[in-house]
Amino acid sequence: MNPDDAKRSLWHAKTMFEAARMVGDAVRKVHARDAEMLKQLGIEFNVSLICGGQIKGEAPRMFNVYSAGNFIETTPENCYFQIGEAKYGKPILDRVLRRATPLDEAVKSALISMDSTLKSNISVGLLLDLLVYETDALKLTHFVSIDEKNEYFAMVRGLWASKLRQAFAEIRDPVWETGAGSVDGLKTLGASALPLLAVTPPLPRG
Repeated sequence: MNPDDAKRSLWHAKTMFEAARMVGDAVRKVHARDAEMLKQLGIEFNVSLICGGQIKGEAPRMFNVYSAGNFIETTPENCYFQIGEAKYGKPILDRVLRRATPLDEAVKSALISMDSTLKSNISVGLLLDLLVYETDALKLTHFVSIDEKNEYFAMVRGLWASKLRQAFAEIRDPVWETGAGSVDGLKTLGASALPLLAVTPPLPRG
């Protein structure tokens, strides 16, 4: 090993930004070494990593590192990253997560997000590893491997499904308004409200 590489270990990073750069550099080295061989096998080199944590003297920071070795950092407006099968579990996070969200609520939203992914994607399954870090703790505070016997996760799954079905049932069915020269329109809740869809203009003749 090159002595300079040892000095650039994550253990010696002075900031999380420097740590993210080290991870990005490592991704580039792996790409240089393996990308061509993977391509010959019909596989495109691809990777997405989350690099986050806290180094004493600065606030916690989190970065999303891409396959080119570049990265972006969370912001107050975009306060989380999700990688992998994101499309199923992302909606709940977009609706509830804010920078000021209490930590336990953030954990709850993450578990609901994972439950949505488990429900909709058969390629994702238990176990789930959950790690929670508290600002300025500078040590691991909570870690658990969640399986099908975990009582809290089972409660979350059952209650979330039940409340979703309840909310769905409580939304009124659509009320249609039809008229000559117009497409069917969806009315608002008011009985005398106008349709939400505009009248269709007549088609040109000829």
